[in-house]
Amino acid sequence: MNLSAEVHDFLLSDVVKRFLKYIQVWTTSDDESSTHPSSSNQVDLGKILIDELKELNLENIILDEFGYVYADLPPSTGLENVHPIGLIAHLDTSNAVSGKNVKPIIHKNYEGGPIQLPNVENLYITLEDAPELEEYIGLDIITSSGDTLLGADDKAGIAEIMTACSIWQKYPEFKHGPITICFTPDEEIGKGTVKIDKERLPKACYTLDGGKMGELEYECFDAWLAQIKFIGLSVHPGHAKNKMINAIHIASRFFSNIPESESPEHTEEREGFFHLSDLKGDEEGATAKLLIRDHDSAKNERRIDYIKSLKDIFEVRYPGLKINLSLLHQYKNMLKYMENDRHVIEIAKKAIEEAGLEVDSPAIRGGTDGARLSEMGIPTPNLFGGGSLFHSRKELIPTLGLLKATEVILNLARIWSEE
Repeated sequence: MNLSAEVHDFLLSDVVKRFLKYIQVWTTSDDESSTHPSSSNQVDLGKILIDELKELNLENIILDEFGYVYADLPPSTGLENVHPIGLIAHLDTSNAVSGKNVKPIIHKNYEGGPIQLPNVENLYITLEDAPELEEYIGLDIITSSGDTLLGADDKAGIAEIMTACSIWQKYPEFKHGPITICFTPDEEIGKGTVKIDKERLPKACYTLDGGKMGELEYECFDAWLAQIKFIGLSVHPGHAKNKMINAIHIASRFFSNIPESESPEHTEEREGFFHLSDLKGDEEGATAKLLIRDHDSAKNERRIDYIKSLKDIFEVRYPGLKINLSLLHQYKNMLKYMENDRHVIEIAKKAIEEAGLEVDSPAIRGGTDGARLSEMGIPTPNLFGGGSLFHSRKELIPTLGLLKATEVILNLARIWSEE
């Protein structure tokens, strides 16, 4: 699609403005919470989006009790009977780094070299961090100031969907069939589809939750969460010989038995890993969260068997120690659910190519709401949002990425309307 100068300028201005607005709403999810949504501030962004969707004349607009936002875009005249599609992005940001009081910086006309993030001493984004920076010379790049993440994961996706709706309202020559919009809470803690209303969604959807320009993803990790509790016994350290069972110390030894080569820091592409994301406690008790990830479910089963064997060994090694192991299958590799729905993927490829981009389909080293939706019978590939270094203070996105992702949405809707 060749955008006119007028549409190009409006689209770019609108999507950047929306993105900068959304990232300043604090929406970090809370994996310790038992509520839905896990944090009430996600609803704050949902309320903003509800008002904007009303201004854009969408219909059946709902912010439900669980924090989900739904809306329907009526089709262009004469396209009432074409195949409907859904567009999905998530409201929350990762709790790995603070998402409160994000202060964005637009680095105009990037000239190459490291990008300094001024609020943290000696914090730079380098080519080693993001080799794609070489392709962004001359572009405007948005980052945080360094003391928070940016929030492009996934407020870029939200901004791109909302701007597409704005284009459809302002420029009726952009044709489309029926479209359902859905913004989900708690994706970052693996609960983005727990309370979703499946009946509100069409039989083909797309998440806008991917990375660099051109990415189209339909394979992801098989994902498990191991929650491990070590139950020990505290005794005064001066009289502890053969009596104390130091739970936090034993837990540290336990996790030192996990191969360092199978950690996120030492793996890439299709290599799986263990990831210790939380460990806390004292002599009496310690708790830990261990993420287990691989694209091959059989390899994950072997990792789980290894953790179980460590549990047995440590309970023998430390008489009186009790280890409770709880396993949760968080999501499955979406590939096997997508193989019978190649048409959904092929249309997305065409939409990306028409935006002048080369399609890249890496296996996701993570997951999306699309993984769970595909398992639920709704094929949902993942389209790029345009950003890099997610869950990090070094997160970045070029404004061109925001523009191109929105252009892909417009292409996608038009191509489906021509089916």
